[in-house]
Amino acid sequence: MKKQFLETGKITGTHGIKGMVRIQPWCDSFEFLNNFKRFYLDPQGETYLEVLRISPNGNVVIAKFKNVDSIEQAEKYRNKVIFINRDDVELADGIDFIQDIIDCDVYDVDTGANLGKITDVSATGANDVWHIANNGKEYLIPAIDDVVIKTDIDNGKVFIRPLKGIFEDED
Repeated sequence: MKKQFLETGKITGTHGIKGMVRIQPWCDSFEFLNNFKRFYLDPQGETYLEVLRISPNGNVVIAKFKNVDSIEQAEKYRNKVIFINRDDVELADGIDFIQDIIDCDVYDVDTGANLGKITDVSATGANDVWHIANNGKEYLIPAIDDVVIKTDIDNGKVFIRPLKGIFEDED
């Protein structure tokens, strides 16, 4: 089942004395975070911070929240994971949240063979790499259009056309 509230970053500290915080984003770009008016502080979406401003600063973003006006108030949020509401996001076709891909079963689109389960995703810069576990072994596949043919997140399935040699065991 898809999570309604998705982890998207972590408040790593304060910035200045007027209540701003530094956030380490766990998403593709700063621009993505800039689309949100609220960041939630729990996976149930019960508490939130209202975003007034957000801007890039190196590899982090700086955010200003409503009613957080001092360094002391901002300090309370240090090391807090922030969440976004899935309903506040419209993803382009063919784009999925990493959290939705984890635990999906992977199938060879040509043979129908079950190749294992996605256990992790690594960002390499050029493309993501999916970690697939099967019978105690881990296989790494590039998440590129030539390999990933279809994702069916609602049914927990991903269909790929594996690159030659990846799933062939050595004897």
